[in-house]
Amino acid sequence: MASSWGECLKLSIFGGSHTAAIGAVLDDLPANEAIDMDAVLIQMARRAPGKDRTATTRSEADLPQILSGLLDGKTTGAPLAMVIENTNTRSKDYSLFRSHPRPGHADYTAAVRYGGANDIRGGGHFSGRLTAPLVFAGAVCRQILERRGVVIGAHALQIGKAGDAPFDAAAVDPEELKRLSQVYFAVREARAEAEMRAEIEAARQAADSIGGVIECAVTGVPAGVGSPMFRGVENVFASLLYGIPAVKGVEFGAGFGVSELRGSENNDAFYYDENGTVRTRTNRAGGVLGGITTGMPIVFRVAVKPTPSIGRTQDTVDLAAGRDDTLTVTGRHDPCIVPRAIPVAEAAAAVALTDMMMERGML
Repeated sequence: MASSWGECLKLSIFGGSHTAAIGAVLDDLPANEAIDMDAVLIQMARRAPGKDRTATTRSEADLPQILSGLLDGKTTGAPLAMVIENTNTRSKDYSLFRSHPRPGHADYTAAVRYGGANDIRGGGHFSGRLTAPLVFAGAVCRQILERRGVVIGAHALQIGKAGDAPFDAAAVDPEELKRLSQVYFAVREARAEAEMRAEIEAARQAADSIGGVIECAVTGVPAGVGSPMFRGVENVFASLLYGIPAVKGVEFGAGFGVSELRGSENNDAFYYDENGTVRTRTNRAGGVLGGITTGMPIVFRVAVKPTPSIGRTQDTVDLAAGRDDTLTVTGRHDPCIVPRAIPVAEAAAAVALTDMMMERGML
């Protein structure tokens, strides 16, 4: 089971939803980088469960315990190792799912892949709980990037039929990104939160769930980061973003919308700004050409599926009896994962960009 990632920066994530702890190891971080743990805890709290009506009632503090790699508030150059204790588990809620796989979950595929040896409790290593160590890694990388002028922020662009205003990809405001990256239910327009919460509550009342779209932007990245073919910015970002269990789609810039345009409409015209820096007047490329950053904001969106654990009776199979059956999922689950997934998307961007800037000798 491969849960390691990275070329210059290496990230390993371990544990399961109901194991004693979950955690992460970051190898090859630059040494002597100051890490503000209070700032890390802000990011952990944004993802943590049990703090909002839109999320599961499972309450976890998600307090990272640093085992190595940090001394007197600075990175030492040694592997940065961290664990988070799992303190609020109900493993009995999951005993049925070994024989009755939940629709939309990895219960069946994991059982086939690992011969039934997979940890079924809370989804085991397939659980969204494993995004907590990713948020920790991203919170560390975010601080290193911010000292180089890089700012990352995201918001809920859409939940159900409710939508927020998209970023102006050619003129993303770093100050707005900083604001978004500090709050739980991140939206650009206040009315969007009320409308989105109504969509989530309607799904919850119907014993159902709902998905949505997260839009993320990164400013301050210089031109020249990334490589063509298999180490392009889109490739590297997507490899981490698809590690978020609920993500089913990723697009950069105008994304799938480019299929409706002509070249004259899609191309971003170059110009020199007042500082003599090459910029583009539009940013349909999302800040990336040929896998390499243009110096414009990196803008991407991720599609988040509805939480598969719902209170409605669903069709499944009885693997022990070899027949069709039904299943009603009980326990504590998110009616919508989008608000808690926003800091996870930001974290993935931070880790990916740290790795790529290290490759260019920029960190």
